[in-house]
Amino acid sequence: MFNQLGIIGCGLMGGSFALAMKKAGLVKRVVGYSKSPSTTELAKRLGVIDVAAESALLAVSGSDIVLLAVPVSATEATLKAIRHMVNPNVLVMDVGSTKADVVAAAQRALGKHIDAFVPAHPIAGKESGGVQNAAASLYADCQVILTPLPQTNADLVQRATDVWSALGARVLKMTPENHDAAFAAVSHLPHLLAFAYFQSVAAQPAGRDYLSLAGPGFRDFTRIAASEPAVWRDILMANKAEVLVQSQRFRQALDAIETLLRDDDSAGLEARIRLISEARAQWNLTAPRPAK
Repeated sequence: MFNQLGIIGCGLMGGSFALAMKKAGLVKRVVGYSKSPSTTELAKRLGVIDVAAESALLAVSGSDIVLLAVPVSATEATLKAIRHMVNPNVLVMDVGSTKADVVAAAQRALGKHIDAFVPAHPIAGKESGGVQNAAASLYADCQVILTPLPQTNADLVQRATDVWSALGARVLKMTPENHDAAFAAVSHLPHLLAFAYFQSVAAQPAGRDYLSLAGPGFRDFTRIAASEPAVWRDILMANKAEVLVQSQRFRQALDAIETLLRDDDSAGLEARIRLISEARAQWNLTAPRPAK
């Protein structure tokens, strides 16, 4: 059990972590800080945190586990603000959706204390953010990717693994670079496509009429287009090199299908769709359970 959890960023992710830690009996006290005092106060009223701190540093003071649940672009400034409290006895993690930039920011901010930082990415979330939507079950049955560096304290990596496992998550480890390449393909590009596709329909002269006719397939395909704009601005910009690589691969696949249409090659089109459909069906048989 930890004596004190310091949460920096009392929104959906940070709030859910606090609730999950409390429910699992892994922490005695939770101290939270958010840039917006109203968020921190709401978190306290909801019982997500026990004490509202006036600064990130005060949230970390006395904590033996710290979670940064801030936009990835705020990682460096946040770590600089707390670095005097970071030591090998304090487990410091984040929940950012990109890792190479987060690791680089941590190296600049923490210097020799980088060994206490265990970068983490829980594959979980909801369409609606905010501490009011926090839930102790958010991390149950989800994957959590850890991307420790060679110099990361091995004991803290194990503690991080044990914490996430105790919350019901499945923990994997990979390099920051492999993480960003993989999630550009399976998360970041899909969001980019959903944003672009929804706009392409809605911006047409008859877009409103088309949207009124949309069914479950359209809703499923565009659901993530309602995601938090500032969060996805940061993610896409932070991982733009890998996202652009995946975008080009998508263009090539789309071009190939469009060519079959232009050539009136119905047999070729059916064969291409069959290959894709069978591959998707096979993946569905072995795919992990979706995050709740």
